[in-house]
Amino acid sequence: MEKNAAYAHLARWFEYLNDDCGYENWSQYLILQLKEFALQTGLDVGCGGGWFTRAFQKMGYQMTGMDISAEMLNYAQEKALAEGVRSEYILGDIAKKKPPKRFDFVTAINDCINYIPKEKLNAALKNIAGALKKDGVFLFDVSSPRKIREKIANTVCADDRDDVTYLSFNRQEPDGVTMEVTLFVKTDDGNYQRFDETHRQYVYTEKELCTALNANGFEVLSVTGHLGEDKENSDRFCVLAQKQGGKHE
Repeated sequence: MEKNAAYAHLARWFEYLNDDCGYENWSQYLILQLKEFALQTGLDVGCGGGWFTRAFQKMGYQMTGMDISAEMLNYAQEKALAEGVRSEYILGDIAKKKPPKRFDFVTAINDCINYIPKEKLNAALKNIAGALKKDGVFLFDVSSPRKIREKIANTVCADDRDDVTYLSFNRQEPDGVTMEVTLFVKTDDGNYQRFDETHRQYVYTEKELCTALNANGFEVLSVTGHLGEDKENSDRFCVLAQKQGGKHE
C-alpha cells in the first residue's frame, strides 16, 4: 500500500476526530496569554485545518495561517469561508524560509513543533524570529516527552465512527515516535476507501526548547502545563517567549 505524506487525507478529518480535545477552552487559554501585549497581527504556524487561526481571528486579531500541507490549507480555507472568517492562508515550511511579511505575534499550536526534525529546529526558530516585529511574541505548545514516550509510543490508537475509522500504529524511535496512520473512509455507495499516511514526531524537553529559543533571539517569559496545569504532570506544555529587540532582524 502506497504511503502518503502526513495529512494528505487526514486533513479533512482531523478536527472531526479531535472533537473531544476541548478546542474552545484551549483557544481561550492561549488568547489570555496574549492579552497583556498590544498585538494586532498574528501568524499561526502549522495551522492545520485552521481551528486556532479562526479562533484568534474571531477575537479581533488579523490572522495568517501557514502550513506545509496543501490539503490542510484547502480545508482551512473552506472552513474559514463557511464561518465568514477572513484570514489569509499561505503554503510554506517555516524551517525553510520566513514569510514575506512580519507580524506582532506567532503561534504554533497542537504539536506543530513536535513535527520539526531536531536538525531543523534552529532554522525554524530563526525564521520565526525573522517573521516577528521588534519585541514580537511567540506562543506555542508541544506534547511533553512523557506523553510521547509513555502514552503514544508503542501503542495502537483507534477511533471507529460510522463515516470513518482511524487507526494509528505508533513505534518508538530514539528521538521520538513514528505513527503509521490508516483511514477507512465511507463512500457514497456504502463501501470504504483506505488511505495510509506516515507521521513523525520528535521529543523536545523544556530545557532543549528554552536553550534553542535563547540562541535564536528570544527571552522565555513563561512555561506552563496545558491550560495552566502543573507542567511536570501535564501531557503538554505551553511556552511564551518574546523576541529581543535588535536580534535576528
